[in-house]
Amino acid sequence: MTRALIVVDVQVDFLPGGALAVPDGDAVVPVANGLMASGAFDVIVATQDWHPANHASFAANHPGCAVGEVIQLDGVDQILWPVHCVQESAGAEFAPALETLRFDHVVRKGTEPRIDSYSGFFDNNHAKATGLEALLKKHEVDEVHVLGLATDYCVKFTVLDACTLGFTTHFIEDGCRGVELADGDCARAIDDMKMAGAIVTRSETCLS
Repeated sequence: MTRALIVVDVQVDFLPGGALAVPDGDAVVPVANGLMASGAFDVIVATQDWHPANHASFAANHPGCAVGEVIQLDGVDQILWPVHCVQESAGAEFAPALETLRFDHVVRKGTEPRIDSYSGFFDNNHAKATGLEALLKKHEVDEVHVLGLATDYCVKFTVLDACTLGFTTHFIEDGCRGVELADGDCARAIDDMKMAGAIVTRSETCLS
């Protein structure tokens, strides 16, 4: 069994004080660092939100609209977010305490101005792949362990796609935190991941 660790979007803008801060988001960093240092994984891949400044998911690019509104964007529902993780910005950088030298690969997503990419594998319309699936297959990975930010968005959709693509998929619960735009979003996300076949686990179990 070839195992990959996927570290989802552990970036400055998603940490406390960031443009789109996930509550307690910095708590995932030591979990990620511990797993990366453990030697338990054959491949370590990080995903990185990497938006152009004119990205259509930013409320600021839709005059009269507010953060949290849902609009139709080329036929796809789009939640409007604060400006975040703009290419080459400080907010798009990985968390300073994250041991990025342990990454084998970085996959950037959300690079197309007219479509968001929550999943590390595809854009939200599943029209374009990020290259993550091909990368994992190149390394003959059949089992993935996913952690990062945020449980109810980018982690959830990365896990769902990993399940659909046939990987044995583990969601590392203590290595994730959620946005919780609405109460219960994280619990519902975890239920969705379980329904898709994901195994809900904890970091210590990954090492056993």
